Amino acid sequence: MSMALQWIRSLTFVITIYGWMLVLGLVFAPYALFSKRGALRACKIYARSTIWLARWMVGLRGEVRGPVPTGEVVIAAKHQSFFDIILIFDAVPHAKFIMKRELLWTPIIGMYARRLGCIPVNRGKRGAAVAKMVKDVAKEFTEPGQLVIYPQGTRVAPGATKPYKVGTAVLYEGLGYPCVPAATNVGVFWPRTGILRKPGHAIVEFLDPIVPGVGRREFLLQLEDEIETASNNLMREVGFDPNAVH
Repeated sequence: MSMALQWIRSLTFVITIYGWMLVLGLVFAPYALFSKRGALRACKIYARSTIWLARWMVGLRGEVRGPVPTGEVVIAAKHQSFFDIILIFDAVPHAKFIMKRELLWTPIIGMYARRLGCIPVNRGKRGAAVAKMVKDVAKEFTEPGQLVIYPQGTRVAPGATKPYKVGTAVLYEGLGYPCVPAATNVGVFWPRTGILRKPGHAIVEFLDPIVPGVGRREFLLQLEDEIETASNNLMREVGFDPNAVH
């Protein structure tokens, strides 16, 4: 398939999934406003349909590996693009994401994020933001769910490096829940910017939990090593050498 044709298919796919987000969000809005179950139902439908459309429209197959977390845990996930969010949300029973505060003011997304119990963070205030995040998370965990946090704080392109932030360790330490690392290779096919979506095999892999009680420094070192090693292996599996980027 020519690159031009794949780009056209990708553009059509992008328009379709964001148009579908708008339609689905509006249709479920009356239900979601009064019921967290309604918001969850709408987002589950959106995630599953996006996975199906990705395979049908651009040839991108999604897969989730490893034991899927179902209890109260912190999921520390490698973040490369929107597609890893979709795969994780579809897989776990009730994902609650640590998210940029600005997204709360995004039409449709903001309303559903609030209803799902996502935790907004002001990334500009650092220490104060981490302290408030811990307090907000503890309050939100009065209801069951899986808290998803991105230890690097943002999307990171395949092969690029970015430090792991202390916020994940603070949450792990403060909540006393197991932490499940999650690796991915989705950025090889669905980049963090641009239109082109490549055909291939996008994978999110849940790794063995890190049990409560590990010291903060040791936890961060273990978390980074496990996520980066597994993510690099997943990228090599589909023919991308992360070391070649440096």
